[in-house]
Amino acid sequence: MFKKIHVVVAVSALLLTACGQSKIASPESAAPSTAASYPVTIENNGTSVVIPKEPHSIISLSPTATEILFAIGAGNQVIAVDDQSNFPADAPVSALSGFTPNLESIVALSPDLVVVSYDPDGIVAALTSAGIPVLVQPAATTLDDTYTQIADLGTATGQMQSAGELSSKMKSEIASAIAKLPAEASGLTYFHEIDNTLYTVTSATFIGSIYALAGLTNIADTSADAASGYPQLSSEFIVKADPAIVFLADTKCCGQSAKTLAQRPGFEKLSAIASNSVVELDDDVASRWGPRTVDFVKVIVDSILKVTSK
Repeated sequence: MFKKIHVVVAVSALLLTACGQSKIASPESAAPSTAASYPVTIENNGTSVVIPKEPHSIISLSPTATEILFAIGAGNQVIAVDDQSNFPADAPVSALSGFTPNLESIVALSPDLVVVSYDPDGIVAALTSAGIPVLVQPAATTLDDTYTQIADLGTATGQMQSAGELSSKMKSEIASAIAKLPAEASGLTYFHEIDNTLYTVTSATFIGSIYALAGLTNIADTSADAASGYPQLSSEFIVKADPAIVFLADTKCCGQSAKTLAQRPGFEKLSAIASNSVVELDDDVASRWGPRTVDFVKVIVDSILKVTSK
């Protein structure tokens, strides 16, 4: 079960969505960022990572890190991103993989900083031994984790000011969105679908914590496998719980929609279908923990407002 959950989380909910064409940038094309004092040391997952000089040949093997780097103005310092970093559109997508990274392929690009979301096959130690600084930025569990990762990437790239501004803007926009919710929104139940085999999230996960901001109650929190954070529910469990809102985060990966949901045996009885309260999410926005979390919050809030206005 653990292995299956890990695959679902890693592939469907956290890092991967779509591939793009290879367009590795030239390090010579990277313009200098704002002045910063180097070397800098970043405490990263119990390890002190020293970045000796401002990096201008960054490789990101994490779609979320890619989004953050470009959002803080460090995009012109990035020479290559992994094959799943599909946002923003001008990110230099390559054939590099974040799941099965190839040491030789990475080293051949002469990066001065590599960012990963986890450490498959000991790639972090291998790159470190090759003299390449590596930052590990795992899936966030809270928004504070997101802000910490933004700050660390700002420090690493010399973009501290813009990183701080990004976090401040995110906090402000999220607070403004949540403030729109009426009192009757609190306690509404929901189901968040990761894929069409009915894997979901609990409130203990980053995704679940975003829904909790809006005061929603997660039906998965009472499931038998809730302790895993990513339980697989049964159709019977979902139908019995009858969530007020269903959020589909598998519209891209699995082609799911309000129409396909209604066609599942027994699901036509769901209140969310009868009330037209099935929300078709962008898989990427709903699974990454970077700047577009703001967009995720706004979709949730808009969905709640529609339900409470009926």
